[in-house]
Amino acid sequence: MTQRSPKVTVRQNRTLALLSALVKGAVAAGLGLGSLAVLVMVVWISSPYPDSGPGGALRAAAGVWLLAHGAGLVRPDTLSGVPAPVGVVPLLLVLGPVWLAHRAARDAAEAPDEPREGPREGTRSGAAGPSRAGAFCAVTAGYLLVVAGAAAYARGGPLYADPGALAFPVAPLVAGAAAAGVWTAAGRPLGPAPSWSPLALQEAVARTLFRRRAEAALRSAAAGLAMLLGGGALLVAVALGRNAAAAQDAFLGLAGDWSGRIAVLLLAAALVPNAALWGAAYGLGPGFSLGTGATATPLGLDGTPALPRFPLLAAVPDQGAGSPANWAALTVPVAAALAVAWFAARRAAPADVPRARAWSPRETVLVTGLAALGCGVGTALLTAVAGGPLGTGELSAFGPVWWLTAPAALVWTAVIGVPAALLLRLWRLRTPGWAWRRDVGEADEPSTAEVRQEAEVRQEEAGGAGEAEDREQGQGAEEDAGYDAGDDAAPGRPRRRWSPWRRWRAAAGGDGGAGPADAASPAASSVPAPGPAPEAAPGFEPYDFLPTDPWHETGDPWHGGAAREARWASLKQGSGGLMADFPADRPADRAGQADRADPVPDRRAPDSGGPEATP
Repeated sequence: MTQRSPKVTVRQNRTLALLSALVKGAVAAGLGLGSLAVLVMVVWISSPYPDSGPGGALRAAAGVWLLAHGAGLVRPDTLSGVPAPVGVVPLLLVLGPVWLAHRAARDAAEAPDEPREGPREGTRSGAAGPSRAGAFCAVTAGYLLVVAGAAAYARGGPLYADPGALAFPVAPLVAGAAAAGVWTAAGRPLGPAPSWSPLALQEAVARTLFRRRAEAALRSAAAGLAMLLGGGALLVAVALGRNAAAAQDAFLGLAGDWSGRIAVLLLAAALVPNAALWGAAYGLGPGFSLGTGATATPLGLDGTPALPRFPLLAAVPDQGAGSPANWAALTVPVAAALAVAWFAARRAAPADVPRARAWSPRETVLVTGLAALGCGVGTALLTAVAGGPLGTGELSAFGPVWWLTAPAALVWTAVIGVPAALLLRLWRLRTPGWAWRRDVGEADEPSTAEVRQEAEVRQEEAGGAGEAEDREQGQGAEEDAGYDAGDDAAPGRPRRRWSPWRRWRAAAGGDGGAGPADAASPAASSVPAPGPAPEAAPGFEPYDFLPTDPWHETGDPWHGGAAREARWASLKQGSGGLMADFPADRPADRAGQADRADPVPDRRAPDSGGPEATP
């Protein structure tokens, strides 16, 4: 019998895996196209007066699906007869295709969970998954095949895609989503750098410290960008609330039946991220264009805007100079810069590490500057797709200008974020006496009051009431002087807050006046006052000199008869009955009596009825 070679089996399995990845990419594109087509068909069926048949509705759905990928559409049916471009991409629709392509690439790049062993040791006869590059190329190719078919199908519809838009930005968007899926399947590594990159970059990426700094910069940039979007959405919501009547009139005037109003509502919901970006650009200062002859900024609305009737456009400010209410929009980039500074300072000076491990000011400035740069780049990418043309002539420019908003975001976050990050770093590295920062966690450590109470109980048991009072005063002075030492103290020390009145009270006798203990005797006045004691280590407790008397002659309760009897009973209980009962006399007395009775320990007394011991 002939046996198939393992190499041939693995090669066939990899070919099948690549075909499977190609099918997954096509299925992902089909799911997005099909779901949008179903939604468009529902609106078409519910419309009492449709403009075209089902073929036209399906072609319109294909065009809207291509618009969700960033492809600019062309509307050939216009009053002037000149085809009008439609380039404003509803950003909420982009999330569906990006997520589907990302998931398809992630599933295709994941390795099989349980590979089976082949007939020979060390070979695999199970399904061998494709390489990461193969999965990326297969998923991207499968997805783009469906994109090309949809573009060809929508060619004769009311909205068709510009052929040049299929190369850019549709193909880069699909490739980026697929690459992100493969990166997720690999565990989201931050290295190594590609072999074709410069050697200095490869060495930098190989360092763990570089990866941590890069991760901190990316997180800070994402926080600043999210704050910009949230602030822009808040500005739009406030403006719509002030102009609610105009927004309602525009909404009711666009459609008279409920199916048309649902379509307008869905379109407005898909354009909410665009409105948030417009608001962020307005807060940054450059504002946004309302046609070729009008620009809205916090300083005012210049020119005559060419506004179509749409509910979200009711938030556009009125013509004329800006008021203090418009100037309040400048708080949005300030909040974004503070968010960048806060996230950078949290990584620069964490609250659970010693001060020596915190970042230096130079590193903090570098990471915050990189975060500001990332925030500017992200703002440029988002604002570039948030606007576009809605027609020809005055309608050819709508939305923010990316090459103005990106430098504005960079300047705002860098000028405010870098000094704020340095100040926050100093604030988090301040001494424990001025704040709540601690070098290490203190969850398992006893409080100062518990330590003090336990020390008092031990001192009272020892019988030294006067010495206990002196120790308490000395320990309190030591805590007041030692716990304000700063972050250089050893970790694990209880945290103390700044309280200068304790030192004043200790210097003034506790209540500001001289007490009886302050009256010094002549002998004591001739003795020079001792200098300040050195700072004690954590856990240090003062102690007296050891007694010079024998331990059995002192009145210490530890060496008393009752305490010795209790310890003996505990040892006897632990030994299981192997130990004898507690002796009535002290071991030292018994040893002395034995020495006086018989000077030779090994000599035994003769029995009364037996023979005498041999000398």
